[in-house]
Amino acid sequence: MLQAKKEWKHMTRKQQAGFTLLEMMIALVVLLAVSGIVMSGMVQMMKTQGTIANRTELHTSVRSATELLQQEIGQAGKISLPTPPAGVAWAMLTPVNVPTDTPVTQPVVFNVISPTTGLPTLFEGEWITVDTGLNKETVQLTCAAGKGNCAFTSNAWNATFYYTHVPIPLIPTAVVGVPIRVPGAFSTGIVPPAPGVLASPPAGYAGYPNGSTGTVLKLYGDINGDGNLIYVEYICDWQNTLGNGPILYRNQIAFDSPAKPAITPSMALLTNLDPLGNPNNQSGNAVPCFTYQVQTKDGINAVTNDMVFVTDVAVTLTVDTQNVDAVTHKVQVETKALLNVSPRNVYDAYEFSQFDYMNRIQLTPTVTKTNLFYP
Repeated sequence: MLQAKKEWKHMTRKQQAGFTLLEMMIALVVLLAVSGIVMSGMVQMMKTQGTIANRTELHTSVRSATELLQQEIGQAGKISLPTPPAGVAWAMLTPVNVPTDTPVTQPVVFNVISPTTGLPTLFEGEWITVDTGLNKETVQLTCAAGKGNCAFTSNAWNATFYYTHVPIPLIPTAVVGVPIRVPGAFSTGIVPPAPGVLASPPAGYAGYPNGSTGTVLKLYGDINGDGNLIYVEYICDWQNTLGNGPILYRNQIAFDSPAKPAITPSMALLTNLDPLGNPNNQSGNAVPCFTYQVQTKDGINAVTNDMVFVTDVAVTLTVDTQNVDAVTHKVQVETKALLNVSPRNVYDAYEFSQFDYMNRIQLTPTVTKTNLFYP
């Protein structure tokens, strides 16, 4: 009985005893090992998430820039009249009386006014389609005092007519005149490349004075589709020549502005161009930001006559992530290439030229060529 009682007390004490030191150490080692694995996985997941976030931000910024480039290149060369105010119709206000088979050249007045500046928007050399029905014809605006001697901001021009045009009330407005519209497209909506830019220029093409280059894309037209003609420059400053960093800039002004504004950081479209530029091509030369395919008409007179058509633009941009990658401890680099962006309006003008529909090819406004194409 006494022996059983002693054994019972011994078993009770054993059941109440805790873990031994060795057991605690083993458990602690296992717990630390599991915690280490979990923490390592979490750290790796955070690094991976950072990499993904970096690339997502990179893709988003590049996609926004290239989508804008595609849209504006495609719209370049479009010509439009401004949207008239309510109750107004753009018209030729002067009657024209043409005897049978005898063309008449005379001064005429239009009422086309920019709603933003309050100034006329018609320019010398512009083709205007007047009237409707059997009397419809397309005439070119000329200066009575000789080419280049008329004020740009004018609605009074000379034109040669083959049909009689009688002003009528333009319902539902109160304007009395001959209805007008502008046909065709600008031949140089994508400003053709400057001398030395094209590796294999068309025969007779020596380059457009102060035209587009591998780092500066120049274009103009009704880019926004709102009736306002604007001029746009994209400057791919990957070498940081302007001092704000490797940046893609976009500079926009009215097509008849007296001068271009200076480039500022507020014009930045992409702020993370790679300072090393684009990768090399098969010839070992760095691919330019902008590459052009050019068609011409009139041979050696193509530049003088504005018969140069950029029918394709290739855009290549190499960009860096804004933050250093947590895994490689380097910035991530990506090259985005748009190899076949067609300016559809300019291409239409080129096709018109192939069929000699010259009154559908709008020449470059002198004011734009003089004030904006130049540095």
